Order: sequence, then C-alpha cells, then structure tokens
Amino acid sequence: MRTRSAAIILEDDRVALIKRVRNGDVYYVFPGGGVEKGESKEQAAIREVHEELGVTVSLTDLYAEVDFNGKQYYYLAQLVGGEFGTGMGEEYQLKETDRGTYEPVWIELNELNGLDVKPAEVARSLYSLRKTADSR
Repeated sequence: MRTRSAAIILEDDRVALIKRVRNGDVYYVFPGGGVEKGESKEQAAIREVHEELGVTVSLTDLYAEVDFNGKQYYYLAQLVGGEFGTGMGEEYQLKETDRGTYEPVWIELNELNGLDVKPAEVARSLYSLRKTADSR
C-alpha cells in the first residue's frame, strides 16, 4: 500500500488531467504520484505536478481523501509558473512501455461525466460542483 498525492488544477472551467492509454484502455488521472520518504503529502503533489505537467503550483485546500491501494490525497491547486505540457518525469522518458502513454490535457468540467476519470468519485464531485454553479 502506498500513499499517493495529487493536484486538482482548475482554470477557465477546465481541469488539468493526464490522459492514459494502457493496454488499449483510455482513462484519465489527476497529476500526482507516490509520496517519497521524508516528503510531505503537499510536497509530493507539487513535485509530481512539476514532473508530469512542467508547471509549478500552489496548493490551496485538501479537496478529497480516497482509500484505494492506500490513502490518496487530492489538493486544489493554482498555477503559478511553468509551461503546461513540458513535464520531464520518468513516465515521459520511456516510450510505449507496459505502463502505457501519458498525455497532459485540459478537459472542460462539463465533459467530466462522460469520461473514465480515476478516481471517479473526485471527478463526479467536480462535475457536480460545476453543475451547481451553472444552475445559479
């Protein structure tokens, strides 16, 4: 079991995700990864976002905790620097491995409900927030 930390980056009614294609399956995940020894959950989320997306973020609030193969923490985050899509993490160094492909993407919040986003409960919550804001 591993502790995982990730960021939810919202901008202009969009959310930053990683599009994964693995063994023919297409799904999306929030940028993040494992918490390393000596690192806080918050530090891990910031590091992983930089590695995967090439951007620097500032975390605002803990949005969700999910139990799946250990604890997963999802933080709301704001972009503060860097260039989206320039991540140089190890997942981008290996081409078409058994881990599949990784592609940073912006997804409209109103499209979340029709995609396979993991974890689904976090995506549903964001989609619901968007629908609530639209109805006001």
